[in-house]
Amino acid sequence: MRKVVLGKTRIEVSVIGMGGHEYLPDGRSRGFNEDRDKSLTPGCLFEGFGGENRQLVLRAAYELGLNFFDVTQDSEKEALGRNLKLLPPPYEVFIQTRPERMAYGYDKFNARMADLTQLRAEVQRINTLMGIERLDFLNIPPLRWAFDHDPDYLDKVGHNIATLKKEGLIRFAAADTFSGADIYRKMIESGHFDVIYINFNFGDHTPGDVVIPLARAKGLGVIVREAFMKGDLFKMAKKAGVDAGRVAEAAIRWALSRPVDTVLYGTGKAHHLLDVCKAAERPFGPEDEATLETIRQTAMFKKYEQRRIEEFKGQADRMDLLDYSDCS
Repeated sequence: MRKVVLGKTRIEVSVIGMGGHEYLPDGRSRGFNEDRDKSLTPGCLFEGFGGENRQLVLRAAYELGLNFFDVTQDSEKEALGRNLKLLPPPYEVFIQTRPERMAYGYDKFNARMADLTQLRAEVQRINTLMGIERLDFLNIPPLRWAFDHDPDYLDKVGHNIATLKKEGLIRFAAADTFSGADIYRKMIESGHFDVIYINFNFGDHTPGDVVIPLARAKGLGVIVREAFMKGDLFKMAKKAGVDAGRVAEAAIRWALSRPVDTVLYGTGKAHHLLDVCKAAERPFGPEDEATLETIRQTAMFKKYEQRRIEEFKGQADRMDLLDYSDCS
């Protein structure tokens, strides 16, 4: 798997990163779709995470050379930490995760991430849960309400990030939000972050106009998610009468043809991971563009695109939508 230097971090990461979700038989991600409150409660673990099938996916990731792993809820964190000890990677890997019950709309005004004592305790808890001494990437995902409520919010978060780095608890910090371009811009320009973590696909393309170029100009790495639009892409493909595999390949290559470093991909099947990594080896071409253009003509795509444009430009804040964890 091809690797690139991730912005000013100077580390090399695979252009396909591995999401930590495990899946129900109907394709929905486990945890949040089983018991939402439990999945958000620190220390509450679901049974069966990190089992034989997940280990097969992890082995495939090693064979393919993937070295960037993202996990969200505690069940995923614990399972990855356990499996990395059971199946030690043959090379250095990098882990990203978020503080539990502090992100997005899970904590009023995201106040706990601005409190050093609480954030430090959460990072220490995460590191203990995963059996690691230092977290590679701490994902900091506030919403607009944090900034509106506290004009000094970013300065407080920046102080916390610097302190956690100095104390050896984290290596890097990722800027993340679902409150649109203006909040991303503030986080990027603050100088507190090393990378951005952002939704980006050919239907949710507005970040490519200003935010991603700004991150590049400031030396930040760019990690993107939702290449397959949380599975909506395959519903669009069915409507358009286009082969799902062909659409998936085109979507992956579209994302990698833009100024991004790593595209996160979540799957419960090792052979799907292999297919995606093979697709990433080829450049985006005219056939891919024709495939995506067919998808663009569907009513479902047009509705999806318009909604994403409005959300990212800040015309509609998604503070009421709480599950943003899918990396597929």
